[in-house]
Amino acid sequence: MIANQVIIRMLGLKDYLSAWQAMRQFTDARNENTVDEIWLLEHPPVFTQGQNGKPEHLLSPHNIPVIRTDRGGQVTYHGPGQLIIYTLIDLKRKKFHVRNIINLLERSIMQLLASYHIQAKTKCEAPGVYVEDKKICSIGLRIRRGCSFHGLALNINMDLNPFLSIHPCGFPQLKMTQMIELNKTADSLVIGKKLIEHLTTNLGYTSHLIL
Repeated sequence: MIANQVIIRMLGLKDYLSAWQAMRQFTDARNENTVDEIWLLEHPPVFTQGQNGKPEHLLSPHNIPVIRTDRGGQVTYHGPGQLIIYTLIDLKRKKFHVRNIINLLERSIMQLLASYHIQAKTKCEAPGVYVEDKKICSIGLRIRRGCSFHGLALNINMDLNPFLSIHPCGFPQLKMTQMIELNKTADSLVIGKKLIEHLTTNLGYTSHLIL
C-alpha cells in the first residue's frame, strides 16, 4: 500500500528559502498517489519566524538573515550542525491528526536520545523535546490540503550562540542544548541514519527508499 511507503532524501546543506519553496511546490503538486517523503538536511545560519511570530522575540539578529515563514510556532535558529527533518506526509491517508504526528516526531527523538543515554521529555504546552529544562529539538509544522510539511530541528553539534539573540520559540527564559554536550560520541551522519529507523517505524512505514 502506498500509505506504507516513504522516500527519504538526504539533501546535505541547503539554503532555507530553496528548501521552503521546494516543500511548498511538492505539497501543492501532490495527489492521492504521491508517495510521502522525509527530507534530511542542514541550513546555513538563518532565523525563521513562524506565522504568528512576535517581533519582540527577535532581539539582535546581527548579520544573520531573518525569514518569516508559514510554519507554526515563534522564532527559532537554524545553522550547520543542526539536523533538519522535513516531513511531507499525507495526514488524511495516514489517518493522523496534527497532534498525532507531533507526538510521533517527539517519540522518535526521545527514542534516539535514549540510545545515546540521554534522558529527554516533552511538554504539553510547548511542542519539542527537552533535556531537563533545556530544549534540544524544536518542532514546527504547516498543514495544507491535509498534508504536512516543515518538521523538526535537532541540535547535534552547532554554534548555540545565535539562540542568545532571540527568545527561542517565544520563551524568554528558555535555554538550548545539543547532543554533543551530553554525549561526546554524537555524529550527525550516524544520528541521521538512526533517526530514519525510528521515524519510519513510528510513522507506520514498512518500506522506505533512501535517495
